[in-house]
Amino acid sequence: MVDLAAEPRIVTAGVSLLDEALAAQAVAHLPVDWRPPLPGTDQELARVLGDPRRAAANAVAAERMLAAGATLVDVLPAAEVVGLRPGEFCHAGPPITWERASGPLRGALIGAMLFEGLAGSPDEASSLLAGGSVPIEPCHARGGVGPMAGVVSPSMWVFVLRDEAHDRTSWCTLNEGLGKVLRYGAYAPEVIDRLRWMSAVLGPALQAAVRRSGPIDVKAIIGQMVQMGDEGHNRNRAGTLMLLRDLLPHLVDAGLPSTDVAAVARLIGGNDHFFLNLVMPAAKLQTAAAANIPGATVVTTMARNGTDFGIQVSGTGDAWFTGPAGVPSGLFLGGYGPDDANPDIGDSAITETAGLGGFAMAGAPAIVRFVGGTVPDAVRTTSEMYEITVAENPAYALPVLEFRGAPTGIDVASVVRTGLLPQINTGIAGRVPGTGQVGAGLVQPPVECFTTALSALASAAPPM
Repeated sequence: MVDLAAEPRIVTAGVSLLDEALAAQAVAHLPVDWRPPLPGTDQELARVLGDPRRAAANAVAAERMLAAGATLVDVLPAAEVVGLRPGEFCHAGPPITWERASGPLRGALIGAMLFEGLAGSPDEASSLLAGGSVPIEPCHARGGVGPMAGVVSPSMWVFVLRDEAHDRTSWCTLNEGLGKVLRYGAYAPEVIDRLRWMSAVLGPALQAAVRRSGPIDVKAIIGQMVQMGDEGHNRNRAGTLMLLRDLLPHLVDAGLPSTDVAAVARLIGGNDHFFLNLVMPAAKLQTAAAANIPGATVVTTMARNGTDFGIQVSGTGDAWFTGPAGVPSGLFLGGYGPDDANPDIGDSAITETAGLGGFAMAGAPAIVRFVGGTVPDAVRTTSEMYEITVAENPAYALPVLEFRGAPTGIDVASVVRTGLLPQINTGIAGRVPGTGQVGAGLVQPPVECFTTALSALASAAPPM
């Protein structure tokens, strides 16, 4: 029975017109932020949401992600860790050919050819790469990650991280520093000289320090830095300084020439992004722990090669679901502007896949001064990401949200159901090979990554 004498209770949903009219009249009401599913997905969404395996499979995926560890155990040449042979290269993002490669990726491949001594000039390197005889494949295919262009060659050194809980290893190249660098597609002589110094001095020095110190708990450092204003993608200032604090005594004790110790300390201390190259493989270990669970709709990879944006999903294994990479919207350096920007590039979106980066912006309000937006935007973004994830990570607690764990485990079905896309904050590479970084900003994956993944999950679901 309805009590007509009682005060009416009003709930609004959908378009905001009614909500705004009631608010203007000071009428008490409850607005519900409801959105229809993405167009044309109703049947496949119903099939995936009705998959009897999904809830338990996603729970297992979340449990594995949260249990994953990340410990820095060594620093080694990529040839020893990745298994790259002379003339082989890895790159960021889903698979791609030279013909479709973006400017930054082409520039980085040219630089790697010069660095490895496989070509005497950029033109010769371009000709060899265009000939199709140079093998290239995604970093993710070999269990690692690469920032921006993500190009890895056998002689480059990499951080080696271990997840003992799941007996898994991941890796990432060492951070080159700021300015014109290979990861942004630059290949000038000074870029190649820096890479040679990194192989001759930086890599061996870090190896000596890590081996003297013993394993370093990178996951614990990430947890601390999130509470100190870093979000793990475009802001790693606290993490970098904590790493330097842990390594510096061992660098000094290793008996290295004092000039080398000073140069290494200067590179790390003067580059707030240095620790990103440890956050990325730590995030890869976390998300890889959730891979290959039948029925699970959790995203295990988000990556970009400068042309395509691709995702991988637990329940569909190694399959890539791709769409055109968008151009980030943000702030530009010097005289650069949107016309100079390349579409989104890099494996660093693995940080968002693990609940960091754009997903943890509420805990890093200062990041908006680097990528654009406002502090309320950052808080709102993190709050929205809880709607499309399956878990909260207590290891990455956000003080501004009463130490709520970062939203973790992107659910394909939730993305399609709500229309909310993952938020990524990222650097912006110049579209012309050799330009380097031109800015930083915000970007989202293309919708078709999730709708095609949904179709594959629906096809794999048991009959209803």
